[in-house]
Amino acid sequence: MNKTTYTPTFLMLAIVFNVCLVTSNLFVPRLWQVGNLPFQLPGAVILFPISYIVNDCLTEVYGYRKAQTVIWTGFAMCLFVTLASLLVTSLPAPMLDDSKEIASSFDRIFGFVPRSMAGSLLAFVCGSTVNAWVMSKMKVATNGKGFGWRAVISSVAGELTDSLVFMPIAFAGILPAKVILTMMLTQVSAKVLYEIIILPLTSALVRRLKQHEGMDTFDQNISYNPFKLA
Repeated sequence: MNKTTYTPTFLMLAIVFNVCLVTSNLFVPRLWQVGNLPFQLPGAVILFPISYIVNDCLTEVYGYRKAQTVIWTGFAMCLFVTLASLLVTSLPAPMLDDSKEIASSFDRIFGFVPRSMAGSLLAFVCGSTVNAWVMSKMKVATNGKGFGWRAVISSVAGELTDSLVFMPIAFAGILPAKVILTMMLTQVSAKVLYEIIILPLTSALVRRLKQHEGMDTFDQNISYNPFKLA
């Protein structure tokens, strides 16, 4: 596959990545309780780790540059949803009581989206770029060996970066600082555990992708400038 060609499989992975990213940001306002523990997590934690798993697959098979291209398409799609949310929630509410109540409930949820999206856009670009960078560097350093632990380490780096950026932006002034810090630590732990549990499936998918696409990219002598697209 040359620099300007993208296979159907690559495009499908890019679509899955974008859908998981956009929908996970819509689920951020819905917090949920972790059993009887004093932990709360945003609904996004259910879907967002999938984007990191796909990111690992893209970087491992197609290389850092093409993974970074997908990261920027995700940024563009999230920005579109943010602007659409701002537009729709600014429209005049209906006069009828039932319709007005529905509109008010909608605005309370999607009115939060621009703030969460703003934090998510910055956090996502930083976290996903760190994830892809660590994955790419470690693959070259290990000559492609040990995909499993490379995927976990890169996800720890990426998820930690993501949470450090996102949580304060999304929840500062809404939740106490102690709660935000607890959420950050819990979210990183939960996402990494998620990836460890699903790692056998991810490893099998990567092997299948390499066979199907007939490629296994090593990022030798490339630019890691995140603004330079493939």
